[in-house]
Amino acid sequence: MEIMELARSIRERDPARPSLPEVIFAYPGLHAVLWHRFSHALYRRGWRGLARFSAHLARMFTGIEIHPGARIGRRLFIDHGMGVVIGETATVGDDVTPPPGVTLGGLSLKPGKRHPDVLDGATIGAGAQVLGPITVGRGAKVGANAVVVSDVPDHTTVVGIPARSPKDCDDVSAGYGLPTRPAADPLGEEVAALRAEVAALRARVEAMLKDRAA
Repeated sequence: MEIMELARSIRERDPARPSLPEVIFAYPGLHAVLWHRFSHALYRRGWRGLARFSAHLARMFTGIEIHPGARIGRRLFIDHGMGVVIGETATVGDDVTPPPGVTLGGLSLKPGKRHPDVLDGATIGAGAQVLGPITVGRGAKVGANAVVVSDVPDHTTVVGIPARSPKDCDDVSAGYGLPTRPAADPLGEEVAALRAEVAALRARVEAMLKDRAA
């Protein structure tokens, strides 16, 4: 039964370790996925208006907007979920994790494939925008607030605007896609070097003043 598979998956992946009844009755991400199954079934049968109305109700109750045409895999964990948007031609694989504010959106107004494919096991950070008919590979990680407009290879981490793979960053947090090790700060390093140089100059001036006084 999908509701139990989804609830167990959420319980295992959520660090809060909620009880199964808590997940089933109080997790909007679970409700949104199950509601989408119904809306998607209507959409596939050609009842587009009724499918959109069903999806509209789901958005009202959960804060999560999934177009009824989107194809969603198993064990999707929409953590918290408020503001998540998944477009009509998007596909989402198994065991994908999108937290709040994520958009799987389009860039073109032309009919056809407009939205991304997110493959199995990908993690998308809070507030990230994944746009266009691109592919986020298996096990890939997208950092929080990143804007992704090109393919992300399997098991690759990308951050920033536009999103790219950062140097010396091979791990990100599971929930929000942020690097667990801070990236280098060139400006901070430059300021530190200037401070060290100023301190050395002060020491030389003080030494010269002492020599003159003697």
